Amino acid sequence: MLLQALVLITLVWAETMVHFVSLMALLGWGTAMAYPTFLATIAEYTHPRDRAESIGIFRLWRDLGYAVGAILTGIISDLINIEAAIMMVGIITLFSSGIIFSG
Repeated sequence: MLLQALVLITLVWAETMVHFVSLMALLGWGTAMAYPTFLATIAEYTHPRDRAESIGIFRLWRDLGYAVGAILTGIISDLINIEAAIMMVGIITLFSSGIIFSG
């Protein structure tokens, strides 16, 4: 998640197609590392009987984040600009990665 946050924050200053493609590749890499890790952590620390419910709860919050994030990004884009919206998503992701590191 830290990689995702840094890429999103850096994205605000991207100017060329090479910048955008490189940053999107890094963002995809960060996402590819994050989600399997989350699911593996749930599987490791949950009793097998409760595992399906725990993964379902994780997916509920993850999908809710997509919906809330899309609405929040749209509101910020309308009120300020798209760069501010992207920066806000990056800062929220950075905050989330800090919570993960501290736990």
